[in-house]
Amino acid sequence: MVTPFDGAGALDLDVAAQLARWLADHGSDGLVVAGTTGEGSTLTDEEKLDLWRAVAEAVTIPVIANTGSNDTLHSVHLTEQAAACGAAGVLAVTPYYNRPSQSGLEAHFRAIAGATELPVMLYDIPVRSGRKIAHEVMVRLARDVPNMAGVKDAAADVAATARLIAAVGGSFEVYSGNDDHTLPLLALGAVGVVGVATHWIGLEMAEMIAAAAKGDLAHAREINGRLLESYLFETGDAAPNPIPAKAMMRTLGLAVGECRLPMGPAPEGLEARAREVYASLHG
Repeated sequence: MVTPFDGAGALDLDVAAQLARWLADHGSDGLVVAGTTGEGSTLTDEEKLDLWRAVAEAVTIPVIANTGSNDTLHSVHLTEQAAACGAAGVLAVTPYYNRPSQSGLEAHFRAIAGATELPVMLYDIPVRSGRKIAHEVMVRLARDVPNMAGVKDAAADVAATARLIAAVGGSFEVYSGNDDHTLPLLALGAVGVVGVATHWIGLEMAEMIAAAAKGDLAHAREINGRLLESYLFETGDAAPNPIPAKAMMRTLGLAVGECRLPMGPAPEGLEARAREVYASLHG
């Protein structure tokens, strides 16, 4: 979920609650709050806590709090507070910039999981973090840590995902972390997506996931074909995620504001392109 800011760049909790309800009504089964798309790295701890509380109070679907960072002690500190803010689970990203060893990664994730009784979702995204969680580490965490519930898989390695699902079975859930990889990963046994374009294609994505679960891959492929334009729109060099998602939400009447620096405001013409993408999808 994107994080709404007002015209001065301050956190807007009223719009956050409005957006959360809108997403719940448009296909989302849960909300990841203060994640990458939510500009979590630009939020203060107090803003994160306020945001988790406001969203959890606004909806009945589960709220997953992004408590992870590249600092283990800081991640543990936030994780310890997530349940009191109404979170149903936490998201723990691979530590970025530090480039720790695999033993360091494993110890980091074990520390986060040990700080809470909530289910923990790993977030494996080497393109942003500079480190891939090794297969053996992921399997050990899935088997040994009772509340290690699953992974947001944004590693873009379908063969590795197949190996992981084969190794851990159904007790450890795999969610696609890239919208455009959702259908391939569903075919391997993934159960859903932590999405970006789902801000405006939530109902279509839910239909595609349901079709794949029933084994109707022809229908799932047909839906996926209609979503390709949205996948392409959601990020790019000129307007990286979440700039396009916020532009789309503004065109739909949700006053989410612009992104904080270093992302900054949308380039000229992006809202017009958002309207074209939405019209094409729903025309």
